Amino acid sequence: MSSRLHGEAVKLRPMAHRTLSPTFKRACSVAAVALLGCGSVLAQWQWIDSSGNRVFSDTPPPAGVPDKNILKSPGARTAPAEAPTAEAPPATAPTTAPKLSGRDDELEAKKKQAEEAEQAKKKAEAAKLAKARTENCERAKRAKTTLDSGVRMATMNAKGEREIMDDNARAAESKRLDAIVRSDCGPLPAPK
Repeated sequence: MSSRLHGEAVKLRPMAHRTLSPTFKRACSVAAVALLGCGSVLAQWQWIDSSGNRVFSDTPPPAGVPDKNILKSPGARTAPAEAPTAEAPPATAPTTAPKLSGRDDELEAKKKQAEEAEQAKKKAEAAKLAKARTENCERAKRAKTTLDSGVRMATMNAKGEREIMDDNARAAESKRLDAIVRSDCGPLPAPK
């Protein structure tokens, strides 16, 4: 091979007789592996095994790996459903998956808390009713004692005028107070 450069003949030597340094060879092989690795990274599976370790592979995970542990599959951004492979038949139930009891502990706790709150509300209402009954009973007993003493008593009519109670009004009031004493001073009636 020869060429002319400014009128002078220059002879080019072929590169076949030169040897490459080991450092250059190592750098080239690392670059080649890196370039090849880039293509395989896009087609890798990623999952978490039973020991909790992250696994990278170009083959699908074993059939015992739950879907939630598959982090990445080739060509998909999310974990796909497990596809049966020729090497391993699909398992009917994953061996590492927890057995579901059909109970949700958090839901059960909330339900129990709601029941306790309802019972506390009922107890508060019952206490309020008992207090009101006790007050009504005491008031009715005092009014009955005053009525039975024979002291002249007056009431207010619809116009706001004061009227003295006659014998018929005293008897009606006595009957009403007796009914209050019977209903509020005795034991609490059973719920219906």
